[in-house]
Amino acid sequence: MQEMFVFETVQLIEELEQIILYSEKKNGLESSINDIFRIMHTLKGSSAMMSFSNISILAHSVEDIFYFLREKKPKTVDYLQLTDLMLKVIDFVGSEVGKIRNKEGADGDPSSISQTLADFLSQLKEGCPNTGEAGTGAVDKKHMGQAGEGHYSYKATITFEEDCQMENLRAFSVIHALQQVAGDIRHIPEDISDTENCNREIRESGLTVLFNCPLPEGEVRQLLEETMFLKELTLEYRSADAPGKGRAEAGVTGANEAGGANIPEAEEACKGQNCEDNTYSHDKMSNLSKQNFISVNIQKMNKLMDVVGELVISEAMVTQNPELKGLELEGFKKAARHLKKITGELQDIVMSMRMVPLSMTFQKMNRIVRDMSRKLEKEINFEIIGEETEVDKNIIEHISDPLIHLIRNAIDHGIEPAEERELKGKEATGKITLEAKHSGGDVWIILKDDGKGLDRDKIIQKATEGRLIQRPVSEMTDREIYSIILLPGFSTKEEVTEFSGRGVGMDVVLKDMDKVDGSVLIDSKPGSGTTISMKIPLTLAIMDGMTVSVGSATYTIPIASIRESLNITEDDVIKDPENNEMIMLRGLCHPIIRLHKLFNVVPGTDRLEEGILILVESENEGICIFVDKLIGEQQVVVKALPQYLKKVQGISGCTLLGDGSISLIIDIASLINNKR
Repeated sequence: MQEMFVFETVQLIEELEQIILYSEKKNGLESSINDIFRIMHTLKGSSAMMSFSNISILAHSVEDIFYFLREKKPKTVDYLQLTDLMLKVIDFVGSEVGKIRNKEGADGDPSSISQTLADFLSQLKEGCPNTGEAGTGAVDKKHMGQAGEGHYSYKATITFEEDCQMENLRAFSVIHALQQVAGDIRHIPEDISDTENCNREIRESGLTVLFNCPLPEGEVRQLLEETMFLKELTLEYRSADAPGKGRAEAGVTGANEAGGANIPEAEEACKGQNCEDNTYSHDKMSNLSKQNFISVNIQKMNKLMDVVGELVISEAMVTQNPELKGLELEGFKKAARHLKKITGELQDIVMSMRMVPLSMTFQKMNRIVRDMSRKLEKEINFEIIGEETEVDKNIIEHISDPLIHLIRNAIDHGIEPAEERELKGKEATGKITLEAKHSGGDVWIILKDDGKGLDRDKIIQKATEGRLIQRPVSEMTDREIYSIILLPGFSTKEEVTEFSGRGVGMDVVLKDMDKVDGSVLIDSKPGSGTTISMKIPLTLAIMDGMTVSVGSATYTIPIASIRESLNITEDDVIKDPENNEMIMLRGLCHPIIRLHKLFNVVPGTDRLEEGILILVESENEGICIFVDKLIGEQQVVVKALPQYLKKVQGISGCTLLGDGSISLIIDIASLINNKR
């Protein structure tokens, strides 16, 4: 129950934050009043159901405000102040949910925020004379005493979407919502705490509720339509002034006196009377396009991925068994091809299940930009491109913190104040662009700003003072110098502020990228801005690789990095004054790396014409790798290297081949970076 509450609450507050930030940018919260009211109503009910009263109280306070805005439509509203209040509410709820997730007590005190919300509502009422009581709390006080008097009698039947899970808790949430405005509530199933039987009965027959309520049918319908995972709602009602009033009410009252639901009698009482049958059902066409989701614990997904990985290895060990070499087994080969096809499809399905879009992570950055730009009094236009790009779930968890630090740094260090920008002939409003795109087997996340750029000389000065430079500056490229800002303890800020100056933060970017085998590139142009590019693998689990041999050793090169393979002679090789080998291909000069020299192994041959050259590329730069021969292409399961081997140049991991031997995976980006 608690896991489901955390999952749904996180979704609700993330949706709420995006609605608020988007509305603020466009045309204010006025256009989103109904959406915000719906979310807060759901949050109030679910948190009360789980006995997290502090969250429920706060949600109720917000709900009162948006009920007033929706019903009374006041002309003068300070939406900027309301936006700030809503963001405080989101932060509070997010903090409490974090405690719940960590098995801690949700003991935060919402009284200060609740009082501010109450004061805001009082100001709204003062600006709208003769409004009387308002808000959902006011509905409670005004109507609860009359609910049992039977102003309207209702019967509602609710069915939930398939696979929504925990139907009894969702039924409890419906009953709890009705208790705020209705009386004489009876329901089938009667015992919604009996989890197994109740869930089965609700799936088969739905939840049926009889109640008396002073609200008209439209408001009751709207209340019930806010139920999460609602598939269908049937609502029957009749006015208390209609003929036959006594008979219908007798059915309900009799149920009360008997102490049971007695819903069949109430149904009979309604027959032949002035009742209306109104059925709410989602549009069939929207149902066709609507996706059905089921939440699965990420640990189970990781375990499934591990099992599929082992299946891939086992399939290779069977089909590539050395004992089969030279045997003509047509039936076996046909079965092996079919097994490989099924294994590949299973692998693709599992991989797709683990892929999640970057949209939620990217959208969270809107809040960072908003808060910092307001505190630093800088106008910033924040643009997001490619948020639909998908990456592995395990990787996406390591992206958020680096992005936060990079964006904070861009706003604090990069974007100049409006006056300074205008003096330089720039627009007063700065621009930050966050972009994601696929490139081969990698995902590029690129952050650009049009600020003042990085000060190369100042970076060198600070790095020299801090003894962070290990080799002569004259031998370093601009990109290497700019990358110094990622080192722990480095800062060019003269004063320590709320946002920077302590020499921490940017090193987090590098640490998190290392965890996912990613890399960071920094380019900057003085006066024009800075571009920081993070390259991360699409997945850390499985990849297509080309297995090559060098002497008795085997290595795997990522297929996504290979451009071509070719045979050459010694006459095709060019040597520079330092005797480094290069080759000219289509007008471009590429360095040659002999793997046997790099890894100190005995080669099968060191003659270029007897081996094979493989052209590989990364970041639009290429090198040629010399190996003995190509063994073949296959999908491989990537295994992480032990910690003490993490920093070995040119190696990113290892894999197990079909014959049981281990093949090291070549890190192309690392080889190219060391050849620059």
